[in-house]
Amino acid sequence: MRRLMLLRHAKTESEAPSGRDEDRRLDHRGHRDAAEIGTWIGHHPPFPDLVLVSHAMRALQTWEIAWEAMKELVSAPEVELVPELYGADVSQLLETIRDASSADPKRLMLVGHNPGMQGLTLALAGDGDPAGLARAGEKYPTCGIAVLEVPGAWASVAPGSAVLERFVVPRDY
Repeated sequence: MRRLMLLRHAKTESEAPSGRDEDRRLDHRGHRDAAEIGTWIGHHPPFPDLVLVSHAMRALQTWEIAWEAMKELVSAPEVELVPELYGADVSQLLETIRDASSADPKRLMLVGHNPGMQGLTLALAGDGDPAGLARAGEKYPTCGIAVLEVPGAWASVAPGSAVLERFVVPRDY
């Protein structure tokens, strides 16, 4: 069984000084929530072996702050910036996961954006925590994380093939 963690970036400023969406930074709440989700991840093994992060500033900051909060508790994963995660739809995200089969991590984390994170969670989860599925379907808030168990190899991941272990947002703890 493999573990897939889908983390939406934390809360951001409404506009970047550059005017480019990719340059938007985390606001105060985003910094706090990213640290909280990092602490949560650090206390809920198993931890990711490979983390794929969108190149957008807000996703990169979310990962860096979360990592700072968990690094005393976990081994350092391999981290890759993946520009294709920015604005990716479900089919693009599935392709990114399937491409991870070359590195063959047992535990994979994506740090990305909505609506992709929500859509992918709902597409993959054929079963699992009913309350978590309902919450993820209703809203996938900033810094929300879905933890899914995926049978088989990454190359064969498909809609309905995963089990949602839990869906967590910073205000839960």
